[in-house]
Amino acid sequence: MMPLYEYRCANCGDFEKEQPITESPLESCPTCGSPVKRLISRNVGLVFKGSGFHITDYVHKDSSSSASENKEASDKKAV
Repeated sequence: MMPLYEYRCANCGDFEKEQPITESPLESCPTCGSPVKRLISRNVGLVFKGSGFHITDYVHKDSSSSASENKEASDKKAV
């Protein structure tokens, strides 16, 4: 899987291009030939999967779910 780079052409607007890391950035638009600028992406997808991550190993229970569990436990004791 190659990285996806974002570019901006003054005539055509924004576009994306898959390129190897070793390849130089584009200098001209593949559609119209105008100069392009490479954009710095802001929204990078970050997904924590598996064990070994703080977010997956140390998740705090929701206070509303623990409150309902306590209510169920007290209801069982009352019966």
